[in-house]
Amino acid sequence: MSRVAMPRGNRREDPPSLAELRRSIAAVPGHGELAAERVPLGAETRREVLPVPPALAPLLPGGGLVKGSVVAYTGASSLLAGLLAAVTEGGGHAAVVGMPRLGLLAAVEMGAQLRRLAVVADPGPDPVEVAAVLLDGLDLIVLGLGGTAIPPARTRVIAARARNKGATLVVVDGRWPGASLQLDARIAGYVGLGRGRGRLRSLGLAVEVRGKAAPPRRGRLELCPNAGRVEWVLHEKSARTVETAVAREAVS
Repeated sequence: MSRVAMPRGNRREDPPSLAELRRSIAAVPGHGELAAERVPLGAETRREVLPVPPALAPLLPGGGLVKGSVVAYTGASSLLAGLLAAVTEGGGHAAVVGMPRLGLLAAVEMGAQLRRLAVVADPGPDPVEVAAVLLDGLDLIVLGLGGTAIPPARTRVIAARARNKGATLVVVDGRWPGASLQLDARIAGYVGLGRGRGRLRSLGLAVEVRGKAAPPRRGRLELCPNAGRVEWVLHEKSARTVETAVAREAVS
């Protein structure tokens, strides 16, 4: 994609125009390349979801990020890198808008395919509009709001567009009223580091998921380096807690 790509070195490029973005999106294969994952939510309903790291799936209603939804995210960027990796490794296309410091190397170590990932480091004065254009042809857009609060009237329009296009929007570092899911991940500790030395064996993330209709789900994920790749593991105690919570939700 012209100007919608990973920046090289320290060279700074002008923000892409909306016309350029639309031309680039028109050249992207449709959402059909990403195999639909369907997870039962009840006896009658099934919703399509985007793939996520397997360890994260039990914490999410439906087992993944629902296609066409808006997710408000706070916390560590490691989980964002995992979402990008899961979608692009699964054959989908994703974009990062307005987040020049997001660690793409971490995403690659988790399995991300950079040829399916667009980066708009400097989207100009209206990153929301840039993200709205990208919803036309991509599966996942991670949008940095730069601390901005987006008016409810505009969030409703963008949310409707996401539903219509079947694309998932994850908004970071700002206020987005009406998001269907609140996702938070905080660093919960390291394993392997001693006093100033040692080899990192795992990074812990405390994750909390809040939906509109269900009680919050919480769990601890461990990110473990293994032969040049980062693996995701749901802490055993968290797995039991989530299983109990899901069983209670099914009964209620």
